[in-house]
Amino acid sequence: MTNTAPLWTPSAERIAAAPITAFMAEASARAGRQLSGYAELHTWSVTEREAFWNLVWDFCGVVGDKGERVLADGERMPGARFFPDARLNFAENLLKTTGAADAIVFRGEDKVERRLSWDELRALVSRLQQLFRSLGVRQGDRIAAMMPNMPEAVAAMLAASSIGAVWSSCSPDFGEQGVLDRFGQIEPVVFIAPDGYFYNGKEIDVASKIAAVAQKLPTVRKVLVVDYLGSARAVVAGVANGAALDDAIAPFEPTKLTFERLPFAHPLYILFSSGTTGIPKCIVHSAGGTLIQHVKEQRLHAGLEEGDRFFYFTTCGWMMWNWLVSGLASGATLLLYDGSPFYPDGNVLFDFADAEKMTYFGTSAKFIDSVRKAGLRPIDSHDLSTVRTISSTGSPLSPEGFAFVYDGIRQDVHLASISGGTDIVSCFVLGVPTEPVWSGEIQAAGLGMAVDVWNDDGRPVRGEKGELVCTRPFPAMPIGFWNDADGAKYHAAYFERFDNIWCHGDFAEWTEHGGIVIHGRSDATLNPGGVRIGTAEIYNQVEQMPEIVEALCIGQDWQDDVRVVLFVRLAEGVALDEALEKQIRTKIRTGASPRHVPARIVAVNDIPRTKSGKITELAVRDVVHGRQVKNKEALANPEALDLFRDIPALQN
Repeated sequence: MTNTAPLWTPSAERIAAAPITAFMAEASARAGRQLSGYAELHTWSVTEREAFWNLVWDFCGVVGDKGERVLADGERMPGARFFPDARLNFAENLLKTTGAADAIVFRGEDKVERRLSWDELRALVSRLQQLFRSLGVRQGDRIAAMMPNMPEAVAAMLAASSIGAVWSSCSPDFGEQGVLDRFGQIEPVVFIAPDGYFYNGKEIDVASKIAAVAQKLPTVRKVLVVDYLGSARAVVAGVANGAALDDAIAPFEPTKLTFERLPFAHPLYILFSSGTTGIPKCIVHSAGGTLIQHVKEQRLHAGLEEGDRFFYFTTCGWMMWNWLVSGLASGATLLLYDGSPFYPDGNVLFDFADAEKMTYFGTSAKFIDSVRKAGLRPIDSHDLSTVRTISSTGSPLSPEGFAFVYDGIRQDVHLASISGGTDIVSCFVLGVPTEPVWSGEIQAAGLGMAVDVWNDDGRPVRGEKGELVCTRPFPAMPIGFWNDADGAKYHAAYFERFDNIWCHGDFAEWTEHGGIVIHGRSDATLNPGGVRIGTAEIYNQVEQMPEIVEALCIGQDWQDDVRVVLFVRLAEGVALDEALEKQIRTKIRTGASPRHVPARIVAVNDIPRTKSGKITELAVRDVVHGRQVKNKEALANPEALDLFRDIPALQN
């Protein structure tokens, strides 16, 4: 690294006020020695895990019965059990606060603005809780939502978790098959959807999709339609077992909330993998593991405090939504936005930050880069003086992005680039508010996370790229995968590469400052605009078309981001003209989602495959990027790789 000076250094006042400073003092007292600086605190957190996680529970005010033991089978990965005797409820921890102050402020792209106080949020959760119970929802039942990022989604999740039901969500821009690939596996008893949503200045109707999805989810007892466009009752008319949400909760008056205290490892969320090698894997996360990991990250790494105004630009189909809503546990106000972040002119999120005195501004690297390229300078046009932290995730933030935040958005701000994933519904590496920010670097490994970078031989490396691993168990590890009784899929996903070691699939490198640079995914997952998507979901659409024999998709590194490139082998006599390209893009947009649409479509005469018949995306990606292909001997037709070299359409 050639950086000679940090981009930002926290003031003494900031350091003194940061919750992590008070935490370090407590940790020093429990350790019986002075822990000086973040590096020493981190070392203590991974070597003395029981003491560390015990302190996190106390310091962050987790509500529940802690039990005697903090960790059992602590060297088994998977298999370690944190707080095995504890009983708690996730929703109870998020709804500790009461009163008339804002719990949620929502803005939609149509300029709708709504506010729910803590008492109003609790009242809505109470009515939903009563509704779910009247529908026979019990502990362990699944409630699935295809929802915009709006207050009803948060309240329904809290109501579900209050009674021990399992929540799973996606965004309403997913195509019918994309929704069914996810929810069809988990057999929900309730399905929640909007009457439509807004995007880029347009009303998007989803009535036919709701009806089609509901028809193919035979376990669903009730379809609840949330009124967003004003047409919920009309939508319900075409849906079996349907009801407008407002009508469904009308019989229930708010009463005192009840919370089922359940084991630490009781399932809370089902999140979905990107679907790279088939239909998405269903990743089951625990209530206790999710809660304690999130409050640790938000209180200590994000510096979140009661009364903060907490924002992350996300959809209900991304794990950052699950992360965002946990901000309620710290007493923060959630600022929710749904719609395009660039409609109408790229200023809408900064308008929101200015108007609501946002303190934590979370977004993607792609958004920051797009603001920069659009020539916008919020530092000149908006009052962002309350913004204490700007957080970036989804894809690596480029050095140009780092510089722009300080030059074009706000000078005195903690820029926290963070990275983790759906797999752990949290972060491996993230910001530290008491440490300097260096260009292009994520500041540190998270507390309690034994993160390292290993080479192919399973040895730690410094000053070179390798696999991001975690060498000791942590509470936010998944319980497992749905429909994976023997744990084989779960083990294969993270523990096959190195025994008893979590291998995350990120290509990473330590820096001389103790930070980390993520160089991208080491598998075939695509990350356009920082949103993880899977190639299989694209194949599922295009290979239905008679014009296409088969397809192969990669992510091409392009202008500090990743663009989706689709290669197609066409049926005999078919040419790839403008009309067919449009047809392909429409098919992908409607069947999967707008994010899956390729930036480039290229016709090829052959597609390389392994001797077992599987297409090989990684080898093609290496050729496109000018890298050597290591395992040509594993290919049945290695000569096909030459078709992907120096393609003119991929040079601009």
